[in-house]
Amino acid sequence: QVQLVESGGGLVQAGGSLRLSCAASGRTFSNYAMGWFRQAPGKEREFVAAISSSGWNTDYADSVKGRFTISRDNAKNTVYLQMNTLKPEDTAVYYCAADLDYRTVVAGIVRYLDIWGQGTLVTVSS
Repeated sequence: QVQLVESGGGLVQAGGSLRLSCAASGRTFSNYAMGWFRQAPGKEREFVAAISSSGWNTDYADSVKGRFTISRDNAKNTVYLQMNTLKPEDTAVYYCAADLDYRTVVAGIVRYLDIWGQGTLVTVSS
């Protein structure tokens, strides 16, 4: 099983960009599909983006399509989330998650995922 640590969050103005990173420990990272989720204050955690173990397949929530890009570097055991044209409604704690089944990550059902990072806060000011 992998362990996950997110970084890269911070304060940015609307229209700006940030890149989040999620570093995984363990030699089996390349076996895992990865996802990014976010949780805004007072709201449930929601799916943002997913990437298959090989990186060939990706999926996005409608709210971030065309603005966010998920990618991974299996040699570095890291998955990224490039966030462009940020909006105040993107403000949230962002979490990465891992699962051996890509369909589970894409389904975005939080209770089905057992491997999570601690989260990184993204704040977008208007």
